[in-house]
Amino acid sequence: MQPEKFPVQDFFRNPDRGFFRLSDDGALLGYMEPAAIDGRPARMNVFVQPLDGSAPVGEPRRLTAEVDRDIAQYFWKGSDTVIYEKDFNGDENFHVLAVDAASGKITDLTPFPGVRADIQDDLPDDPDHLLISHNGRNPEIFDVYRANIRSGELTLVAENPGNIVGWQTDHQGRVRIGIASDGLHTKLLYREDESDDFRPLISTDFRTVVSPQFFTFDDQCLYALSNRNRDCLALVVIDPKNPEDEQLVYEVADHDLDAAGYSRLRQVLTVVAYQTDKPKYHFFDELSAQRHAQVSEKLPGYEIAFQSSTRDENKFIVAAYNDRSPGSRYLYDAVRDTLDKLADINPYLPEDAMAPVRPIQYVSRDGLTIRGYLTLPLGKPATGLPCIVNPHGGPWARDSWGFNPEAQFLANRGYCVLQMNFRGSTGYGRKFWEAGFGQWGLRMQDDITDGVQWLIEEGIADPDRIAIYGGSYGGYATLAGITYTPDLYAAAVDYVGVSNLLTFMNTIPPYWKPMLVKMHSMVGDPDTDRARLEATSPALNADRIKTPLFIAQGAHDPRVNKDESDQMVKALRDRGVEVEYMVKDNEGHGFHNDENKFEFYERMERFLAKHLPQA
Repeated sequence: MQPEKFPVQDFFRNPDRGFFRLSDDGALLGYMEPAAIDGRPARMNVFVQPLDGSAPVGEPRRLTAEVDRDIAQYFWKGSDTVIYEKDFNGDENFHVLAVDAASGKITDLTPFPGVRADIQDDLPDDPDHLLISHNGRNPEIFDVYRANIRSGELTLVAENPGNIVGWQTDHQGRVRIGIASDGLHTKLLYREDESDDFRPLISTDFRTVVSPQFFTFDDQCLYALSNRNRDCLALVVIDPKNPEDEQLVYEVADHDLDAAGYSRLRQVLTVVAYQTDKPKYHFFDELSAQRHAQVSEKLPGYEIAFQSSTRDENKFIVAAYNDRSPGSRYLYDAVRDTLDKLADINPYLPEDAMAPVRPIQYVSRDGLTIRGYLTLPLGKPATGLPCIVNPHGGPWARDSWGFNPEAQFLANRGYCVLQMNFRGSTGYGRKFWEAGFGQWGLRMQDDITDGVQWLIEEGIADPDRIAIYGGSYGGYATLAGITYTPDLYAAAVDYVGVSNLLTFMNTIPPYWKPMLVKMHSMVGDPDTDRARLEATSPALNADRIKTPLFIAQGAHDPRVNKDESDQMVKALRDRGVEVEYMVKDNEGHGFHNDENKFEFYERMERFLAKHLPQA
């Protein structure tokens, strides 16, 4: 029996209500929902509502009035102020704004055009200030400022000498760590106090990661994720008095750790998160483990994540999800051990009508194990299917198990979807990551091609009905796929993808320029590796392409300049190759506005249906 075909909008719409956050005292609940203001398209804005225990009461109040873009993110500062970030037409030059939850007064803390700002520390013990970093003084580097959330006054706390690419504070909000880099080499800089000069603590090359997570609770040592003298990122403690002698806290064979967490209230290390085929957690303290187990028991069949808490850590926002549903959000009262539902994130898609996501693996032509995920359409035998190969972006990232609206949309339309973590993906250790260096369009692409062959050999895919679709690096892999294996794919969709490896690195944002030498080492140097980069640039080899192609691009994309797509379209149209081109003037690196998302996926659906007809 064929499942119901759901509208495109139901897969990609913003939640009617989501992104819940608790004020410090638990008296107010924050959330975002789409709000149409002055007849403009609905955008995600922040609302607040009083809580009576665990129950929202009274009328919600809208705090923000954004009409151009969804708010990127927000959080509570104490119990009376909301902090949020927004950019402009997708340029990623984020401003940080403060909203008084009682009066609604909005203060732009970084009112500087063309400047990118980030939250450095929310300073939970200081009710009036945040630490913010921004690149207003020099677009290539970020200084740290103490921002008064009432007046907007900024006070310089740490001036970047020109080589700092990251900062770290201690539990008192003091800037104690600087991460300096020339691109190829990294120095972890340390100081006892903000009045001291930084001194070098640890020096590594860029292939070795020592990533500070947070200070120990006496502010004397550092918890860090490190792969020094090992293949995978492990949690260690580093004593500045003896920085070469790492104390191992936790590691997992063959897998990097993703993050560590702690209780600010109880001042204990609580958890590390990592991924095998599915999300995993290791708990260090009995209370955190107990709470996770108690909530998991109430929500069988779902993965859970604690997302926000009151300052006394008695109430938590809990996310529950799985591979077939983005799930629901709950308010968990740890004292009463009660769970109250706040919202279903997408009630328009019944869970039993969505497709399970199956972890898979295959062996590359040179012997590497490539892991990934297969989503098969419901109601069809897994033989001779039209398939979409979907390489991820990054490329130094990975696909994960969970609800993926794109994969579910395509499966709902009758396609099988293959996602693979090709070499160069993160999460599987340094050797696997390094195996992708200099391999754009080469062995990284072979791993994708080998996944297609695996689908065919397993009998899952109809070899005449396979398409490739990806965004960012996945867009590059899409273009490379139809350039270097032109007979493999019946159609291709490139979403904000790189097309020319020579021009791509000339148009990166200014704050990436300190890392340009690292990009040259990992991707290729336009001077010394020019021949290879030319050979692996689809725009420069477009004469090989014969596959129908659909390209989508944001006009203000700071990561993959619109020129990358323009080059590709011109090269193909000059040869009479079919290429459909969609450009949006109010978008950046990927579409965020609902109306643009809907149009993109509707056009993708028509394009794929034309070139991969259902049997």
